[in-house]
Amino acid sequence: MMNKRRLTPKQKAFADHYIELGNATQAAIKAGYSKKTAAVIATENLTKPNIKAYIDEKMEEISSKRIMGAVEAMELLTSIARAEEVEEVVLATESGVKKVKKIPDIRDRQRAAEELLKRYAVSQSDKLQEDMLKARIDKTKAETDRINREVDTGETENIVIVNEWGYTDEN
Repeated sequence: MMNKRRLTPKQKAFADHYIELGNATQAAIKAGYSKKTAAVIATENLTKPNIKAYIDEKMEEISSKRIMGAVEAMELLTSIARAEEVEEVVLATESGVKKVKKIPDIRDRQRAAEELLKRYAVSQSDKLQEDMLKARIDKTKAETDRINREVDTGETENIVIVNEWGYTDEN
């Protein structure tokens, strides 16, 4: 990359140490800058576009390789819930130590399933609420249609008008 080529060896060392340590002053010292000026140089280096771009690029590479994404996490939880994952367990026996492969127990499988369902709960809950709202709207429309039909035909004896306090006009 163009930004990578513009770094001096000392700047590259600073950036690499900064990524490793997370401390700019210590990274500057490790890269060979004077201890007296390390804090100032470190602050300056972190504001330089070429060094910042190099650090950002390297951090992106690290995160994409080392940090599990959402799809990978869901796949892992699914394989645990299905008992497809196997772990190696060390057991003490009379003759010494023995390594055995163990599938997830029911508790681990249940936890994995619960974690998976948490991710779906929001969307399922939203759908359920939406369905309930539609049902209420349909019921209200049907009641309104029935009342309108009764009013149109003059059959209003079953209609009671209630004010906001719950009393009929007759009270």
